[in-house]
Amino acid sequence: MRMIMPPLKERRVIQRHLMAFFRDHRVPDFNRAVSAMCRFYHLRRPRIEWFEYIDWGRAVGKTYEDGKIHLVHPENWKNGRKYNSERQWVNAVYHEMGHYVFWADAERKADSFALRMVRGLNNGNHRHNGVRTRRLPNG
Repeated sequence: MRMIMPPLKERRVIQRHLMAFFRDHRVPDFNRAVSAMCRFYHLRRPRIEWFEYIDWGRAVGKTYEDGKIHLVHPENWKNGRKYNSERQWVNAVYHEMGHYVFWADAERKADSFALRMVRGLNNGNHRHNGVRTRRLPNG
């Protein structure tokens, strides 16, 4: 299955905005990330609603056929969960956006979308501004 993904540079920007939103809860960071994804795929921005928990705490997000997405807010994601990492929350956002972008065979494609969005992002060779760093030998 061929899946068109945003370039690595754009994915890094999206990832940075989602991580900033997870830490600081500033809505403009989240809006920039979602808008960048929608701009790349030429889609309208989905309506997103925030919740304390979904499906008695078992689900992180839910995407509906009308384009509405329900997500657990990071403040609530951090509280009361055994696995409450930033990385898992960001992956859940990618998963729900995958549902929004690909409707047919939704679960498999959403998982694949989430995996491909983070592929190559955290390889340790980049600073936050996108400039490559070179490791110096010890000694």
